[in-house]
Amino acid sequence: MENSLLMLIIAGILVGVASGFLGSFMVIKRMSLVGDALSHIALPGMAIATMSGINPLIGAFVFLFLSIIGIFVLEEKTENFPEGLVGIFFTASLAIGILITPETEIYESLFGDIDKITTIDSIFIISLSALLLGITFSISKKLIKLVISKELAVSEGIETSKVNFIYLLMVGVAVSLGIKFLGTLLTGALVIIPAVSAKNISSNLKQYFVFSALFGALSSLLGILLARTFDMPTGPVVIIVGIAIFIVTSMVKISTQKK
Repeated sequence: MENSLLMLIIAGILVGVASGFLGSFMVIKRMSLVGDALSHIALPGMAIATMSGINPLIGAFVFLFLSIIGIFVLEEKTENFPEGLVGIFFTASLAIGILITPETEIYESLFGDIDKITTIDSIFIISLSALLLGITFSISKKLIKLVISKELAVSEGIETSKVNFIYLLMVGVAVSLGIKFLGTLLTGALVIIPAVSAKNISSNLKQYFVFSALFGALSSLLGILLARTFDMPTGPVVIIVGIAIFIVTSMVKISTQKK
């Protein structure tokens, strides 16, 4: 089913907002590389779904969900850091994904193709992004306490393992939603860059969360419009816009510090 530019823009903005908001926690938890690595884990799921005639979004989500469960269980049982476990899953998934992804689909899987997003895809992305934002917002206070002190969170009765699992799952959902726009190689950057940019100019947590979501939305909006205007691939343009925002906010931070 053919998709309209307006639907694509709305879907892209919501993915950007959700990715930026989730990424803000990932940056302050010092897990930035986890978001990038998770995007690569989706590749085998997309390949299997494509070969089976299933929507690649579903394949990406299912594979990410299973991988996150694996990472969570191993972290709990072996006491390994999640960064190391994600790195293992990332390299294994990327290797398997490249081997089994059909050659005709490899470019789209790695870099995304906005023209392949249907109206049904957009509705699914918009709905799930809204749900994702709602769930993340509902656990945000608990996540903040976990960042400040795990002992404090436990003393207040917060189920830290449960909150961490829900959060990691939400990151996986955000990554799977962005893959159609940006591909598996670039989606992780949309989770991280807006949050790092927001950190440059925020004086408190509220500003930080708002700017993270705003910069995610702005990167997606301008990226989609510029890519359409100049007939360029959407994924790289969205990330370049995000990097431009980061450079501007870095310059603002440097100039403010000099004063």
